[in-house]
Amino acid sequence: MTELAHYITQYGYWALLIGCLLEGETITLLGGIAAHNGLLHLPLVIAVVAFGGTLGDQLLYFAGRYFGDYAISRFKHPQPRIERAQKLIARHPILFVIGVRFMYGFRIIGPVLIGASKLPPSRFIPLNILGAILWASFFVLLGYFGGQAIENFVSSYDKKLYSLLFCALVLVIILLLRYWWRRHHAE
Repeated sequence: MTELAHYITQYGYWALLIGCLLEGETITLLGGIAAHNGLLHLPLVIAVVAFGGTLGDQLLYFAGRYFGDYAISRFKHPQPRIERAQKLIARHPILFVIGVRFMYGFRIIGPVLIGASKLPPSRFIPLNILGAILWASFFVLLGYFGGQAIENFVSSYDKKLYSLLFCALVLVIILLLRYWWRRHHAE
């Protein structure tokens, strides 16, 4: 087992949990790829990702619930998009809570807006859990089967190329996360 594989096997679930609190899709896809490669167990990857997604959105929801307009004013989103999202929450709260994870640009601000809308926790929590399970299943399985597609494509060439491609993908994702983290904290 390579050193990288050892670290993924040893700390992969913790990385998934922390990654889902900070970002989401990228780390989730990597979890699926790691499960495909046998480094992590697929059902456990889905469970950890769903838990991390649920926990992160719960925290953001309660921040929106208790800090409302102040929390929303801290985001740099264009006001018309925020107003449109607030109208969607008012009209279709169930669909918005379940689907907010899948809406590009609303991964962080969406739960804050839901909390600020005063949607009761008794409605938000079960919908949030359901949305997290759907989201985790979709993106982990996408990574899992995407890993299969990459392996099938590359296996006809050379296994060393596959390892190089996987390492390059991990490096690119780490650099993107670093860029996002710096940009997020600069705001």
